[in-house]
Amino acid sequence: MTPLADVTVLDLTQNVAGPFCTQILADLGADVIKVERPGRGDEIRAWAPPWWGEDSAAFLSLNRGKRSLALDVKARAARPVLDRLVERADVLVQSFRPGNAEALGFSPTETRARNPRLVYCSVTAFGTRGPLRDEPGYDPMMQAFAGLMSLTGHPGGPPTRVGTSLVDMGTGMWAALAILAALRERDRSGRGCEITTALFDTAIAWIPY
Repeated sequence: MTPLADVTVLDLTQNVAGPFCTQILADLGADVIKVERPGRGDEIRAWAPPWWGEDSAAFLSLNRGKRSLALDVKARAARPVLDRLVERADVLVQSFRPGNAEALGFSPTETRARNPRLVYCSVTAFGTRGPLRDEPGYDPMMQAFAGLMSLTGHPGGPPTRVGTSLVDMGTGMWAALAILAALRERDRSGRGCEITTALFDTAIAWIPY
C-alpha cells in the first residue's frame, strides 16, 4: 500500500506551483481530484510545445495520476458538488488570486467549519500578511524581485532567469512537505489546520547560498 492511499485531495490549483504540490501527493498514493474550468481547463494545458499527442507535456508531467472534474466554481449550481467534495476531502489545496477564495465561499474558516479534519493549504504570491499580500505573482517576477536573477548569467551580462520554474516548484515542494506534517499532526489531534505558502518566501529561501 502506498503511504497516502487513504488520503483524498481536492485540487483547486492551476499552472505549476499548486499542481506540483498535488503531484507529489498523488505520487505518494493520494486520490487527487483536480477541478478544472469547463472548456479551457488548467492554463498549463496550452503551454506547448512540446506536445504529447494532443496534450501539453508540461500539463501531463504535473498532473499524472490525478482525476479531473470540469466544474465552474463560480456557478451557483456547482456549489453542492463542491461542498460534498470538501466534506469528504482530507486536504484542500487552492491557488486562487487574493480574495477569490473568500468571495467564492472557500475560505479556510468556511471549509473547515464543514470539515474540521480538513488540511487547508493556500499557495500564494506573498502570503496573507504584509503590504504585498493582495498582489498577484508568478515565477519570473519572483526570481527578479528576490534577487535570484542577479546571481544568474554571465559576468557583465544582464540578470538572467533560471531556466526552470524554480520558485513555483520549490513552493509546491514546501506545500507538500507542510501537508504531510499537518496530516501527521492530525493523526494525533484529530483536527486539520490551515497552511499558507508563498512564492516570495521560497525565492528568498534560495538566496543564502
